[in-house]
Amino acid sequence: MKLASLKSGRDGQLLVVSNDLDRAVAAYGIAQTMQAALDDWSNLAPRLEEVAEKLAAGNAPGSFDLDPGDLSSPLPRAYQWADGSAYVNHVELVRKARGAEMPVSFWSDPLMYQGGSDSFIGPYDPILAGSEDWGIDFEAEVAVVVDDVPMGVGVADAGSHIKLLMLVNDVSLRGLIPGELGKGFGFFHGKPSTAFSPVAVTPDELGTAWDGGRLHLAVFCDLNGEPFGRANAGVDMTFDFPTLIAHAAKTRPLCAGTIIGSGTISNKQVGEHGSALADGGVGYSCIAEVRMLETIQSGGPETPFMAFGDHIHIEMPDENGDTIFGAIDQVVERYEGP
Repeated sequence: MKLASLKSGRDGQLLVVSNDLDRAVAAYGIAQTMQAALDDWSNLAPRLEEVAEKLAAGNAPGSFDLDPGDLSSPLPRAYQWADGSAYVNHVELVRKARGAEMPVSFWSDPLMYQGGSDSFIGPYDPILAGSEDWGIDFEAEVAVVVDDVPMGVGVADAGSHIKLLMLVNDVSLRGLIPGELGKGFGFFHGKPSTAFSPVAVTPDELGTAWDGGRLHLAVFCDLNGEPFGRANAGVDMTFDFPTLIAHAAKTRPLCAGTIIGSGTISNKQVGEHGSALADGGVGYSCIAEVRMLETIQSGGPETPFMAFGDHIHIEMPDENGDTIFGAIDQVVERYEGP
């Protein structure tokens, strides 16, 4: 089953979407919003599935042609957005570029930060920034959405709480992050509004690519129309999603609708020049990783961060080349103020 939210008010109108993402129907009489569906998932999911079956059969009353530009993120806002750093290879490169040793604990204890969840932006909405000097970067990730998770849940049980999966563009402002981290109190300005894929999908839609903890498919990142990354989300993921969920719930329960992100997808580098697609590698899921490698190899970064007018396209095709989640397709624009 694939679900989306039509832009409408603060929390959108819940839609059931066809597998090819061409058609949709509002979930009238079942749940007004995605959050409402998640709040009562065990009762409402079967009813939404019935609508999805009717849509697939071509007999869903009120169905219409879907324009992805009319969609918000599946959850336009959420009670919680916690982003992990499951690909420790990425963290290791960051530390190495800074000339810092990486603590051994990073391989056994996940990193996670709590992001802003009150103002997600739609998959086709622009990335707004006040200055190019902020170091505008994209970060392609996978995220899961859970139902109510009890405090102290074990890894063995955490996976059963995964109800939906999405793609993520966790926008980062690299020029602001070092100063914030230097204060010793974490991110805030450096992590602006996040975007998610047009649709969220139930795990059964992913077939054998989903093993209950990792999604074994490549995320395609094209920057300004040129292939930039094809890293596989299931490769080199040190911490799977059940582990990340259990980590997040160590000292508190997680309410239905909580989003847990994987962190930037990063596969281990190949060859002395890294994993650029032009060098036969799988590329990168953010610009910062290229700049880290350039720093390690030549003493300083060469690839610029995003400028106004730059365009990022993030998508995940299935084994047949068909899109699963739809595309995150965004242009960077200057923010002119309220």
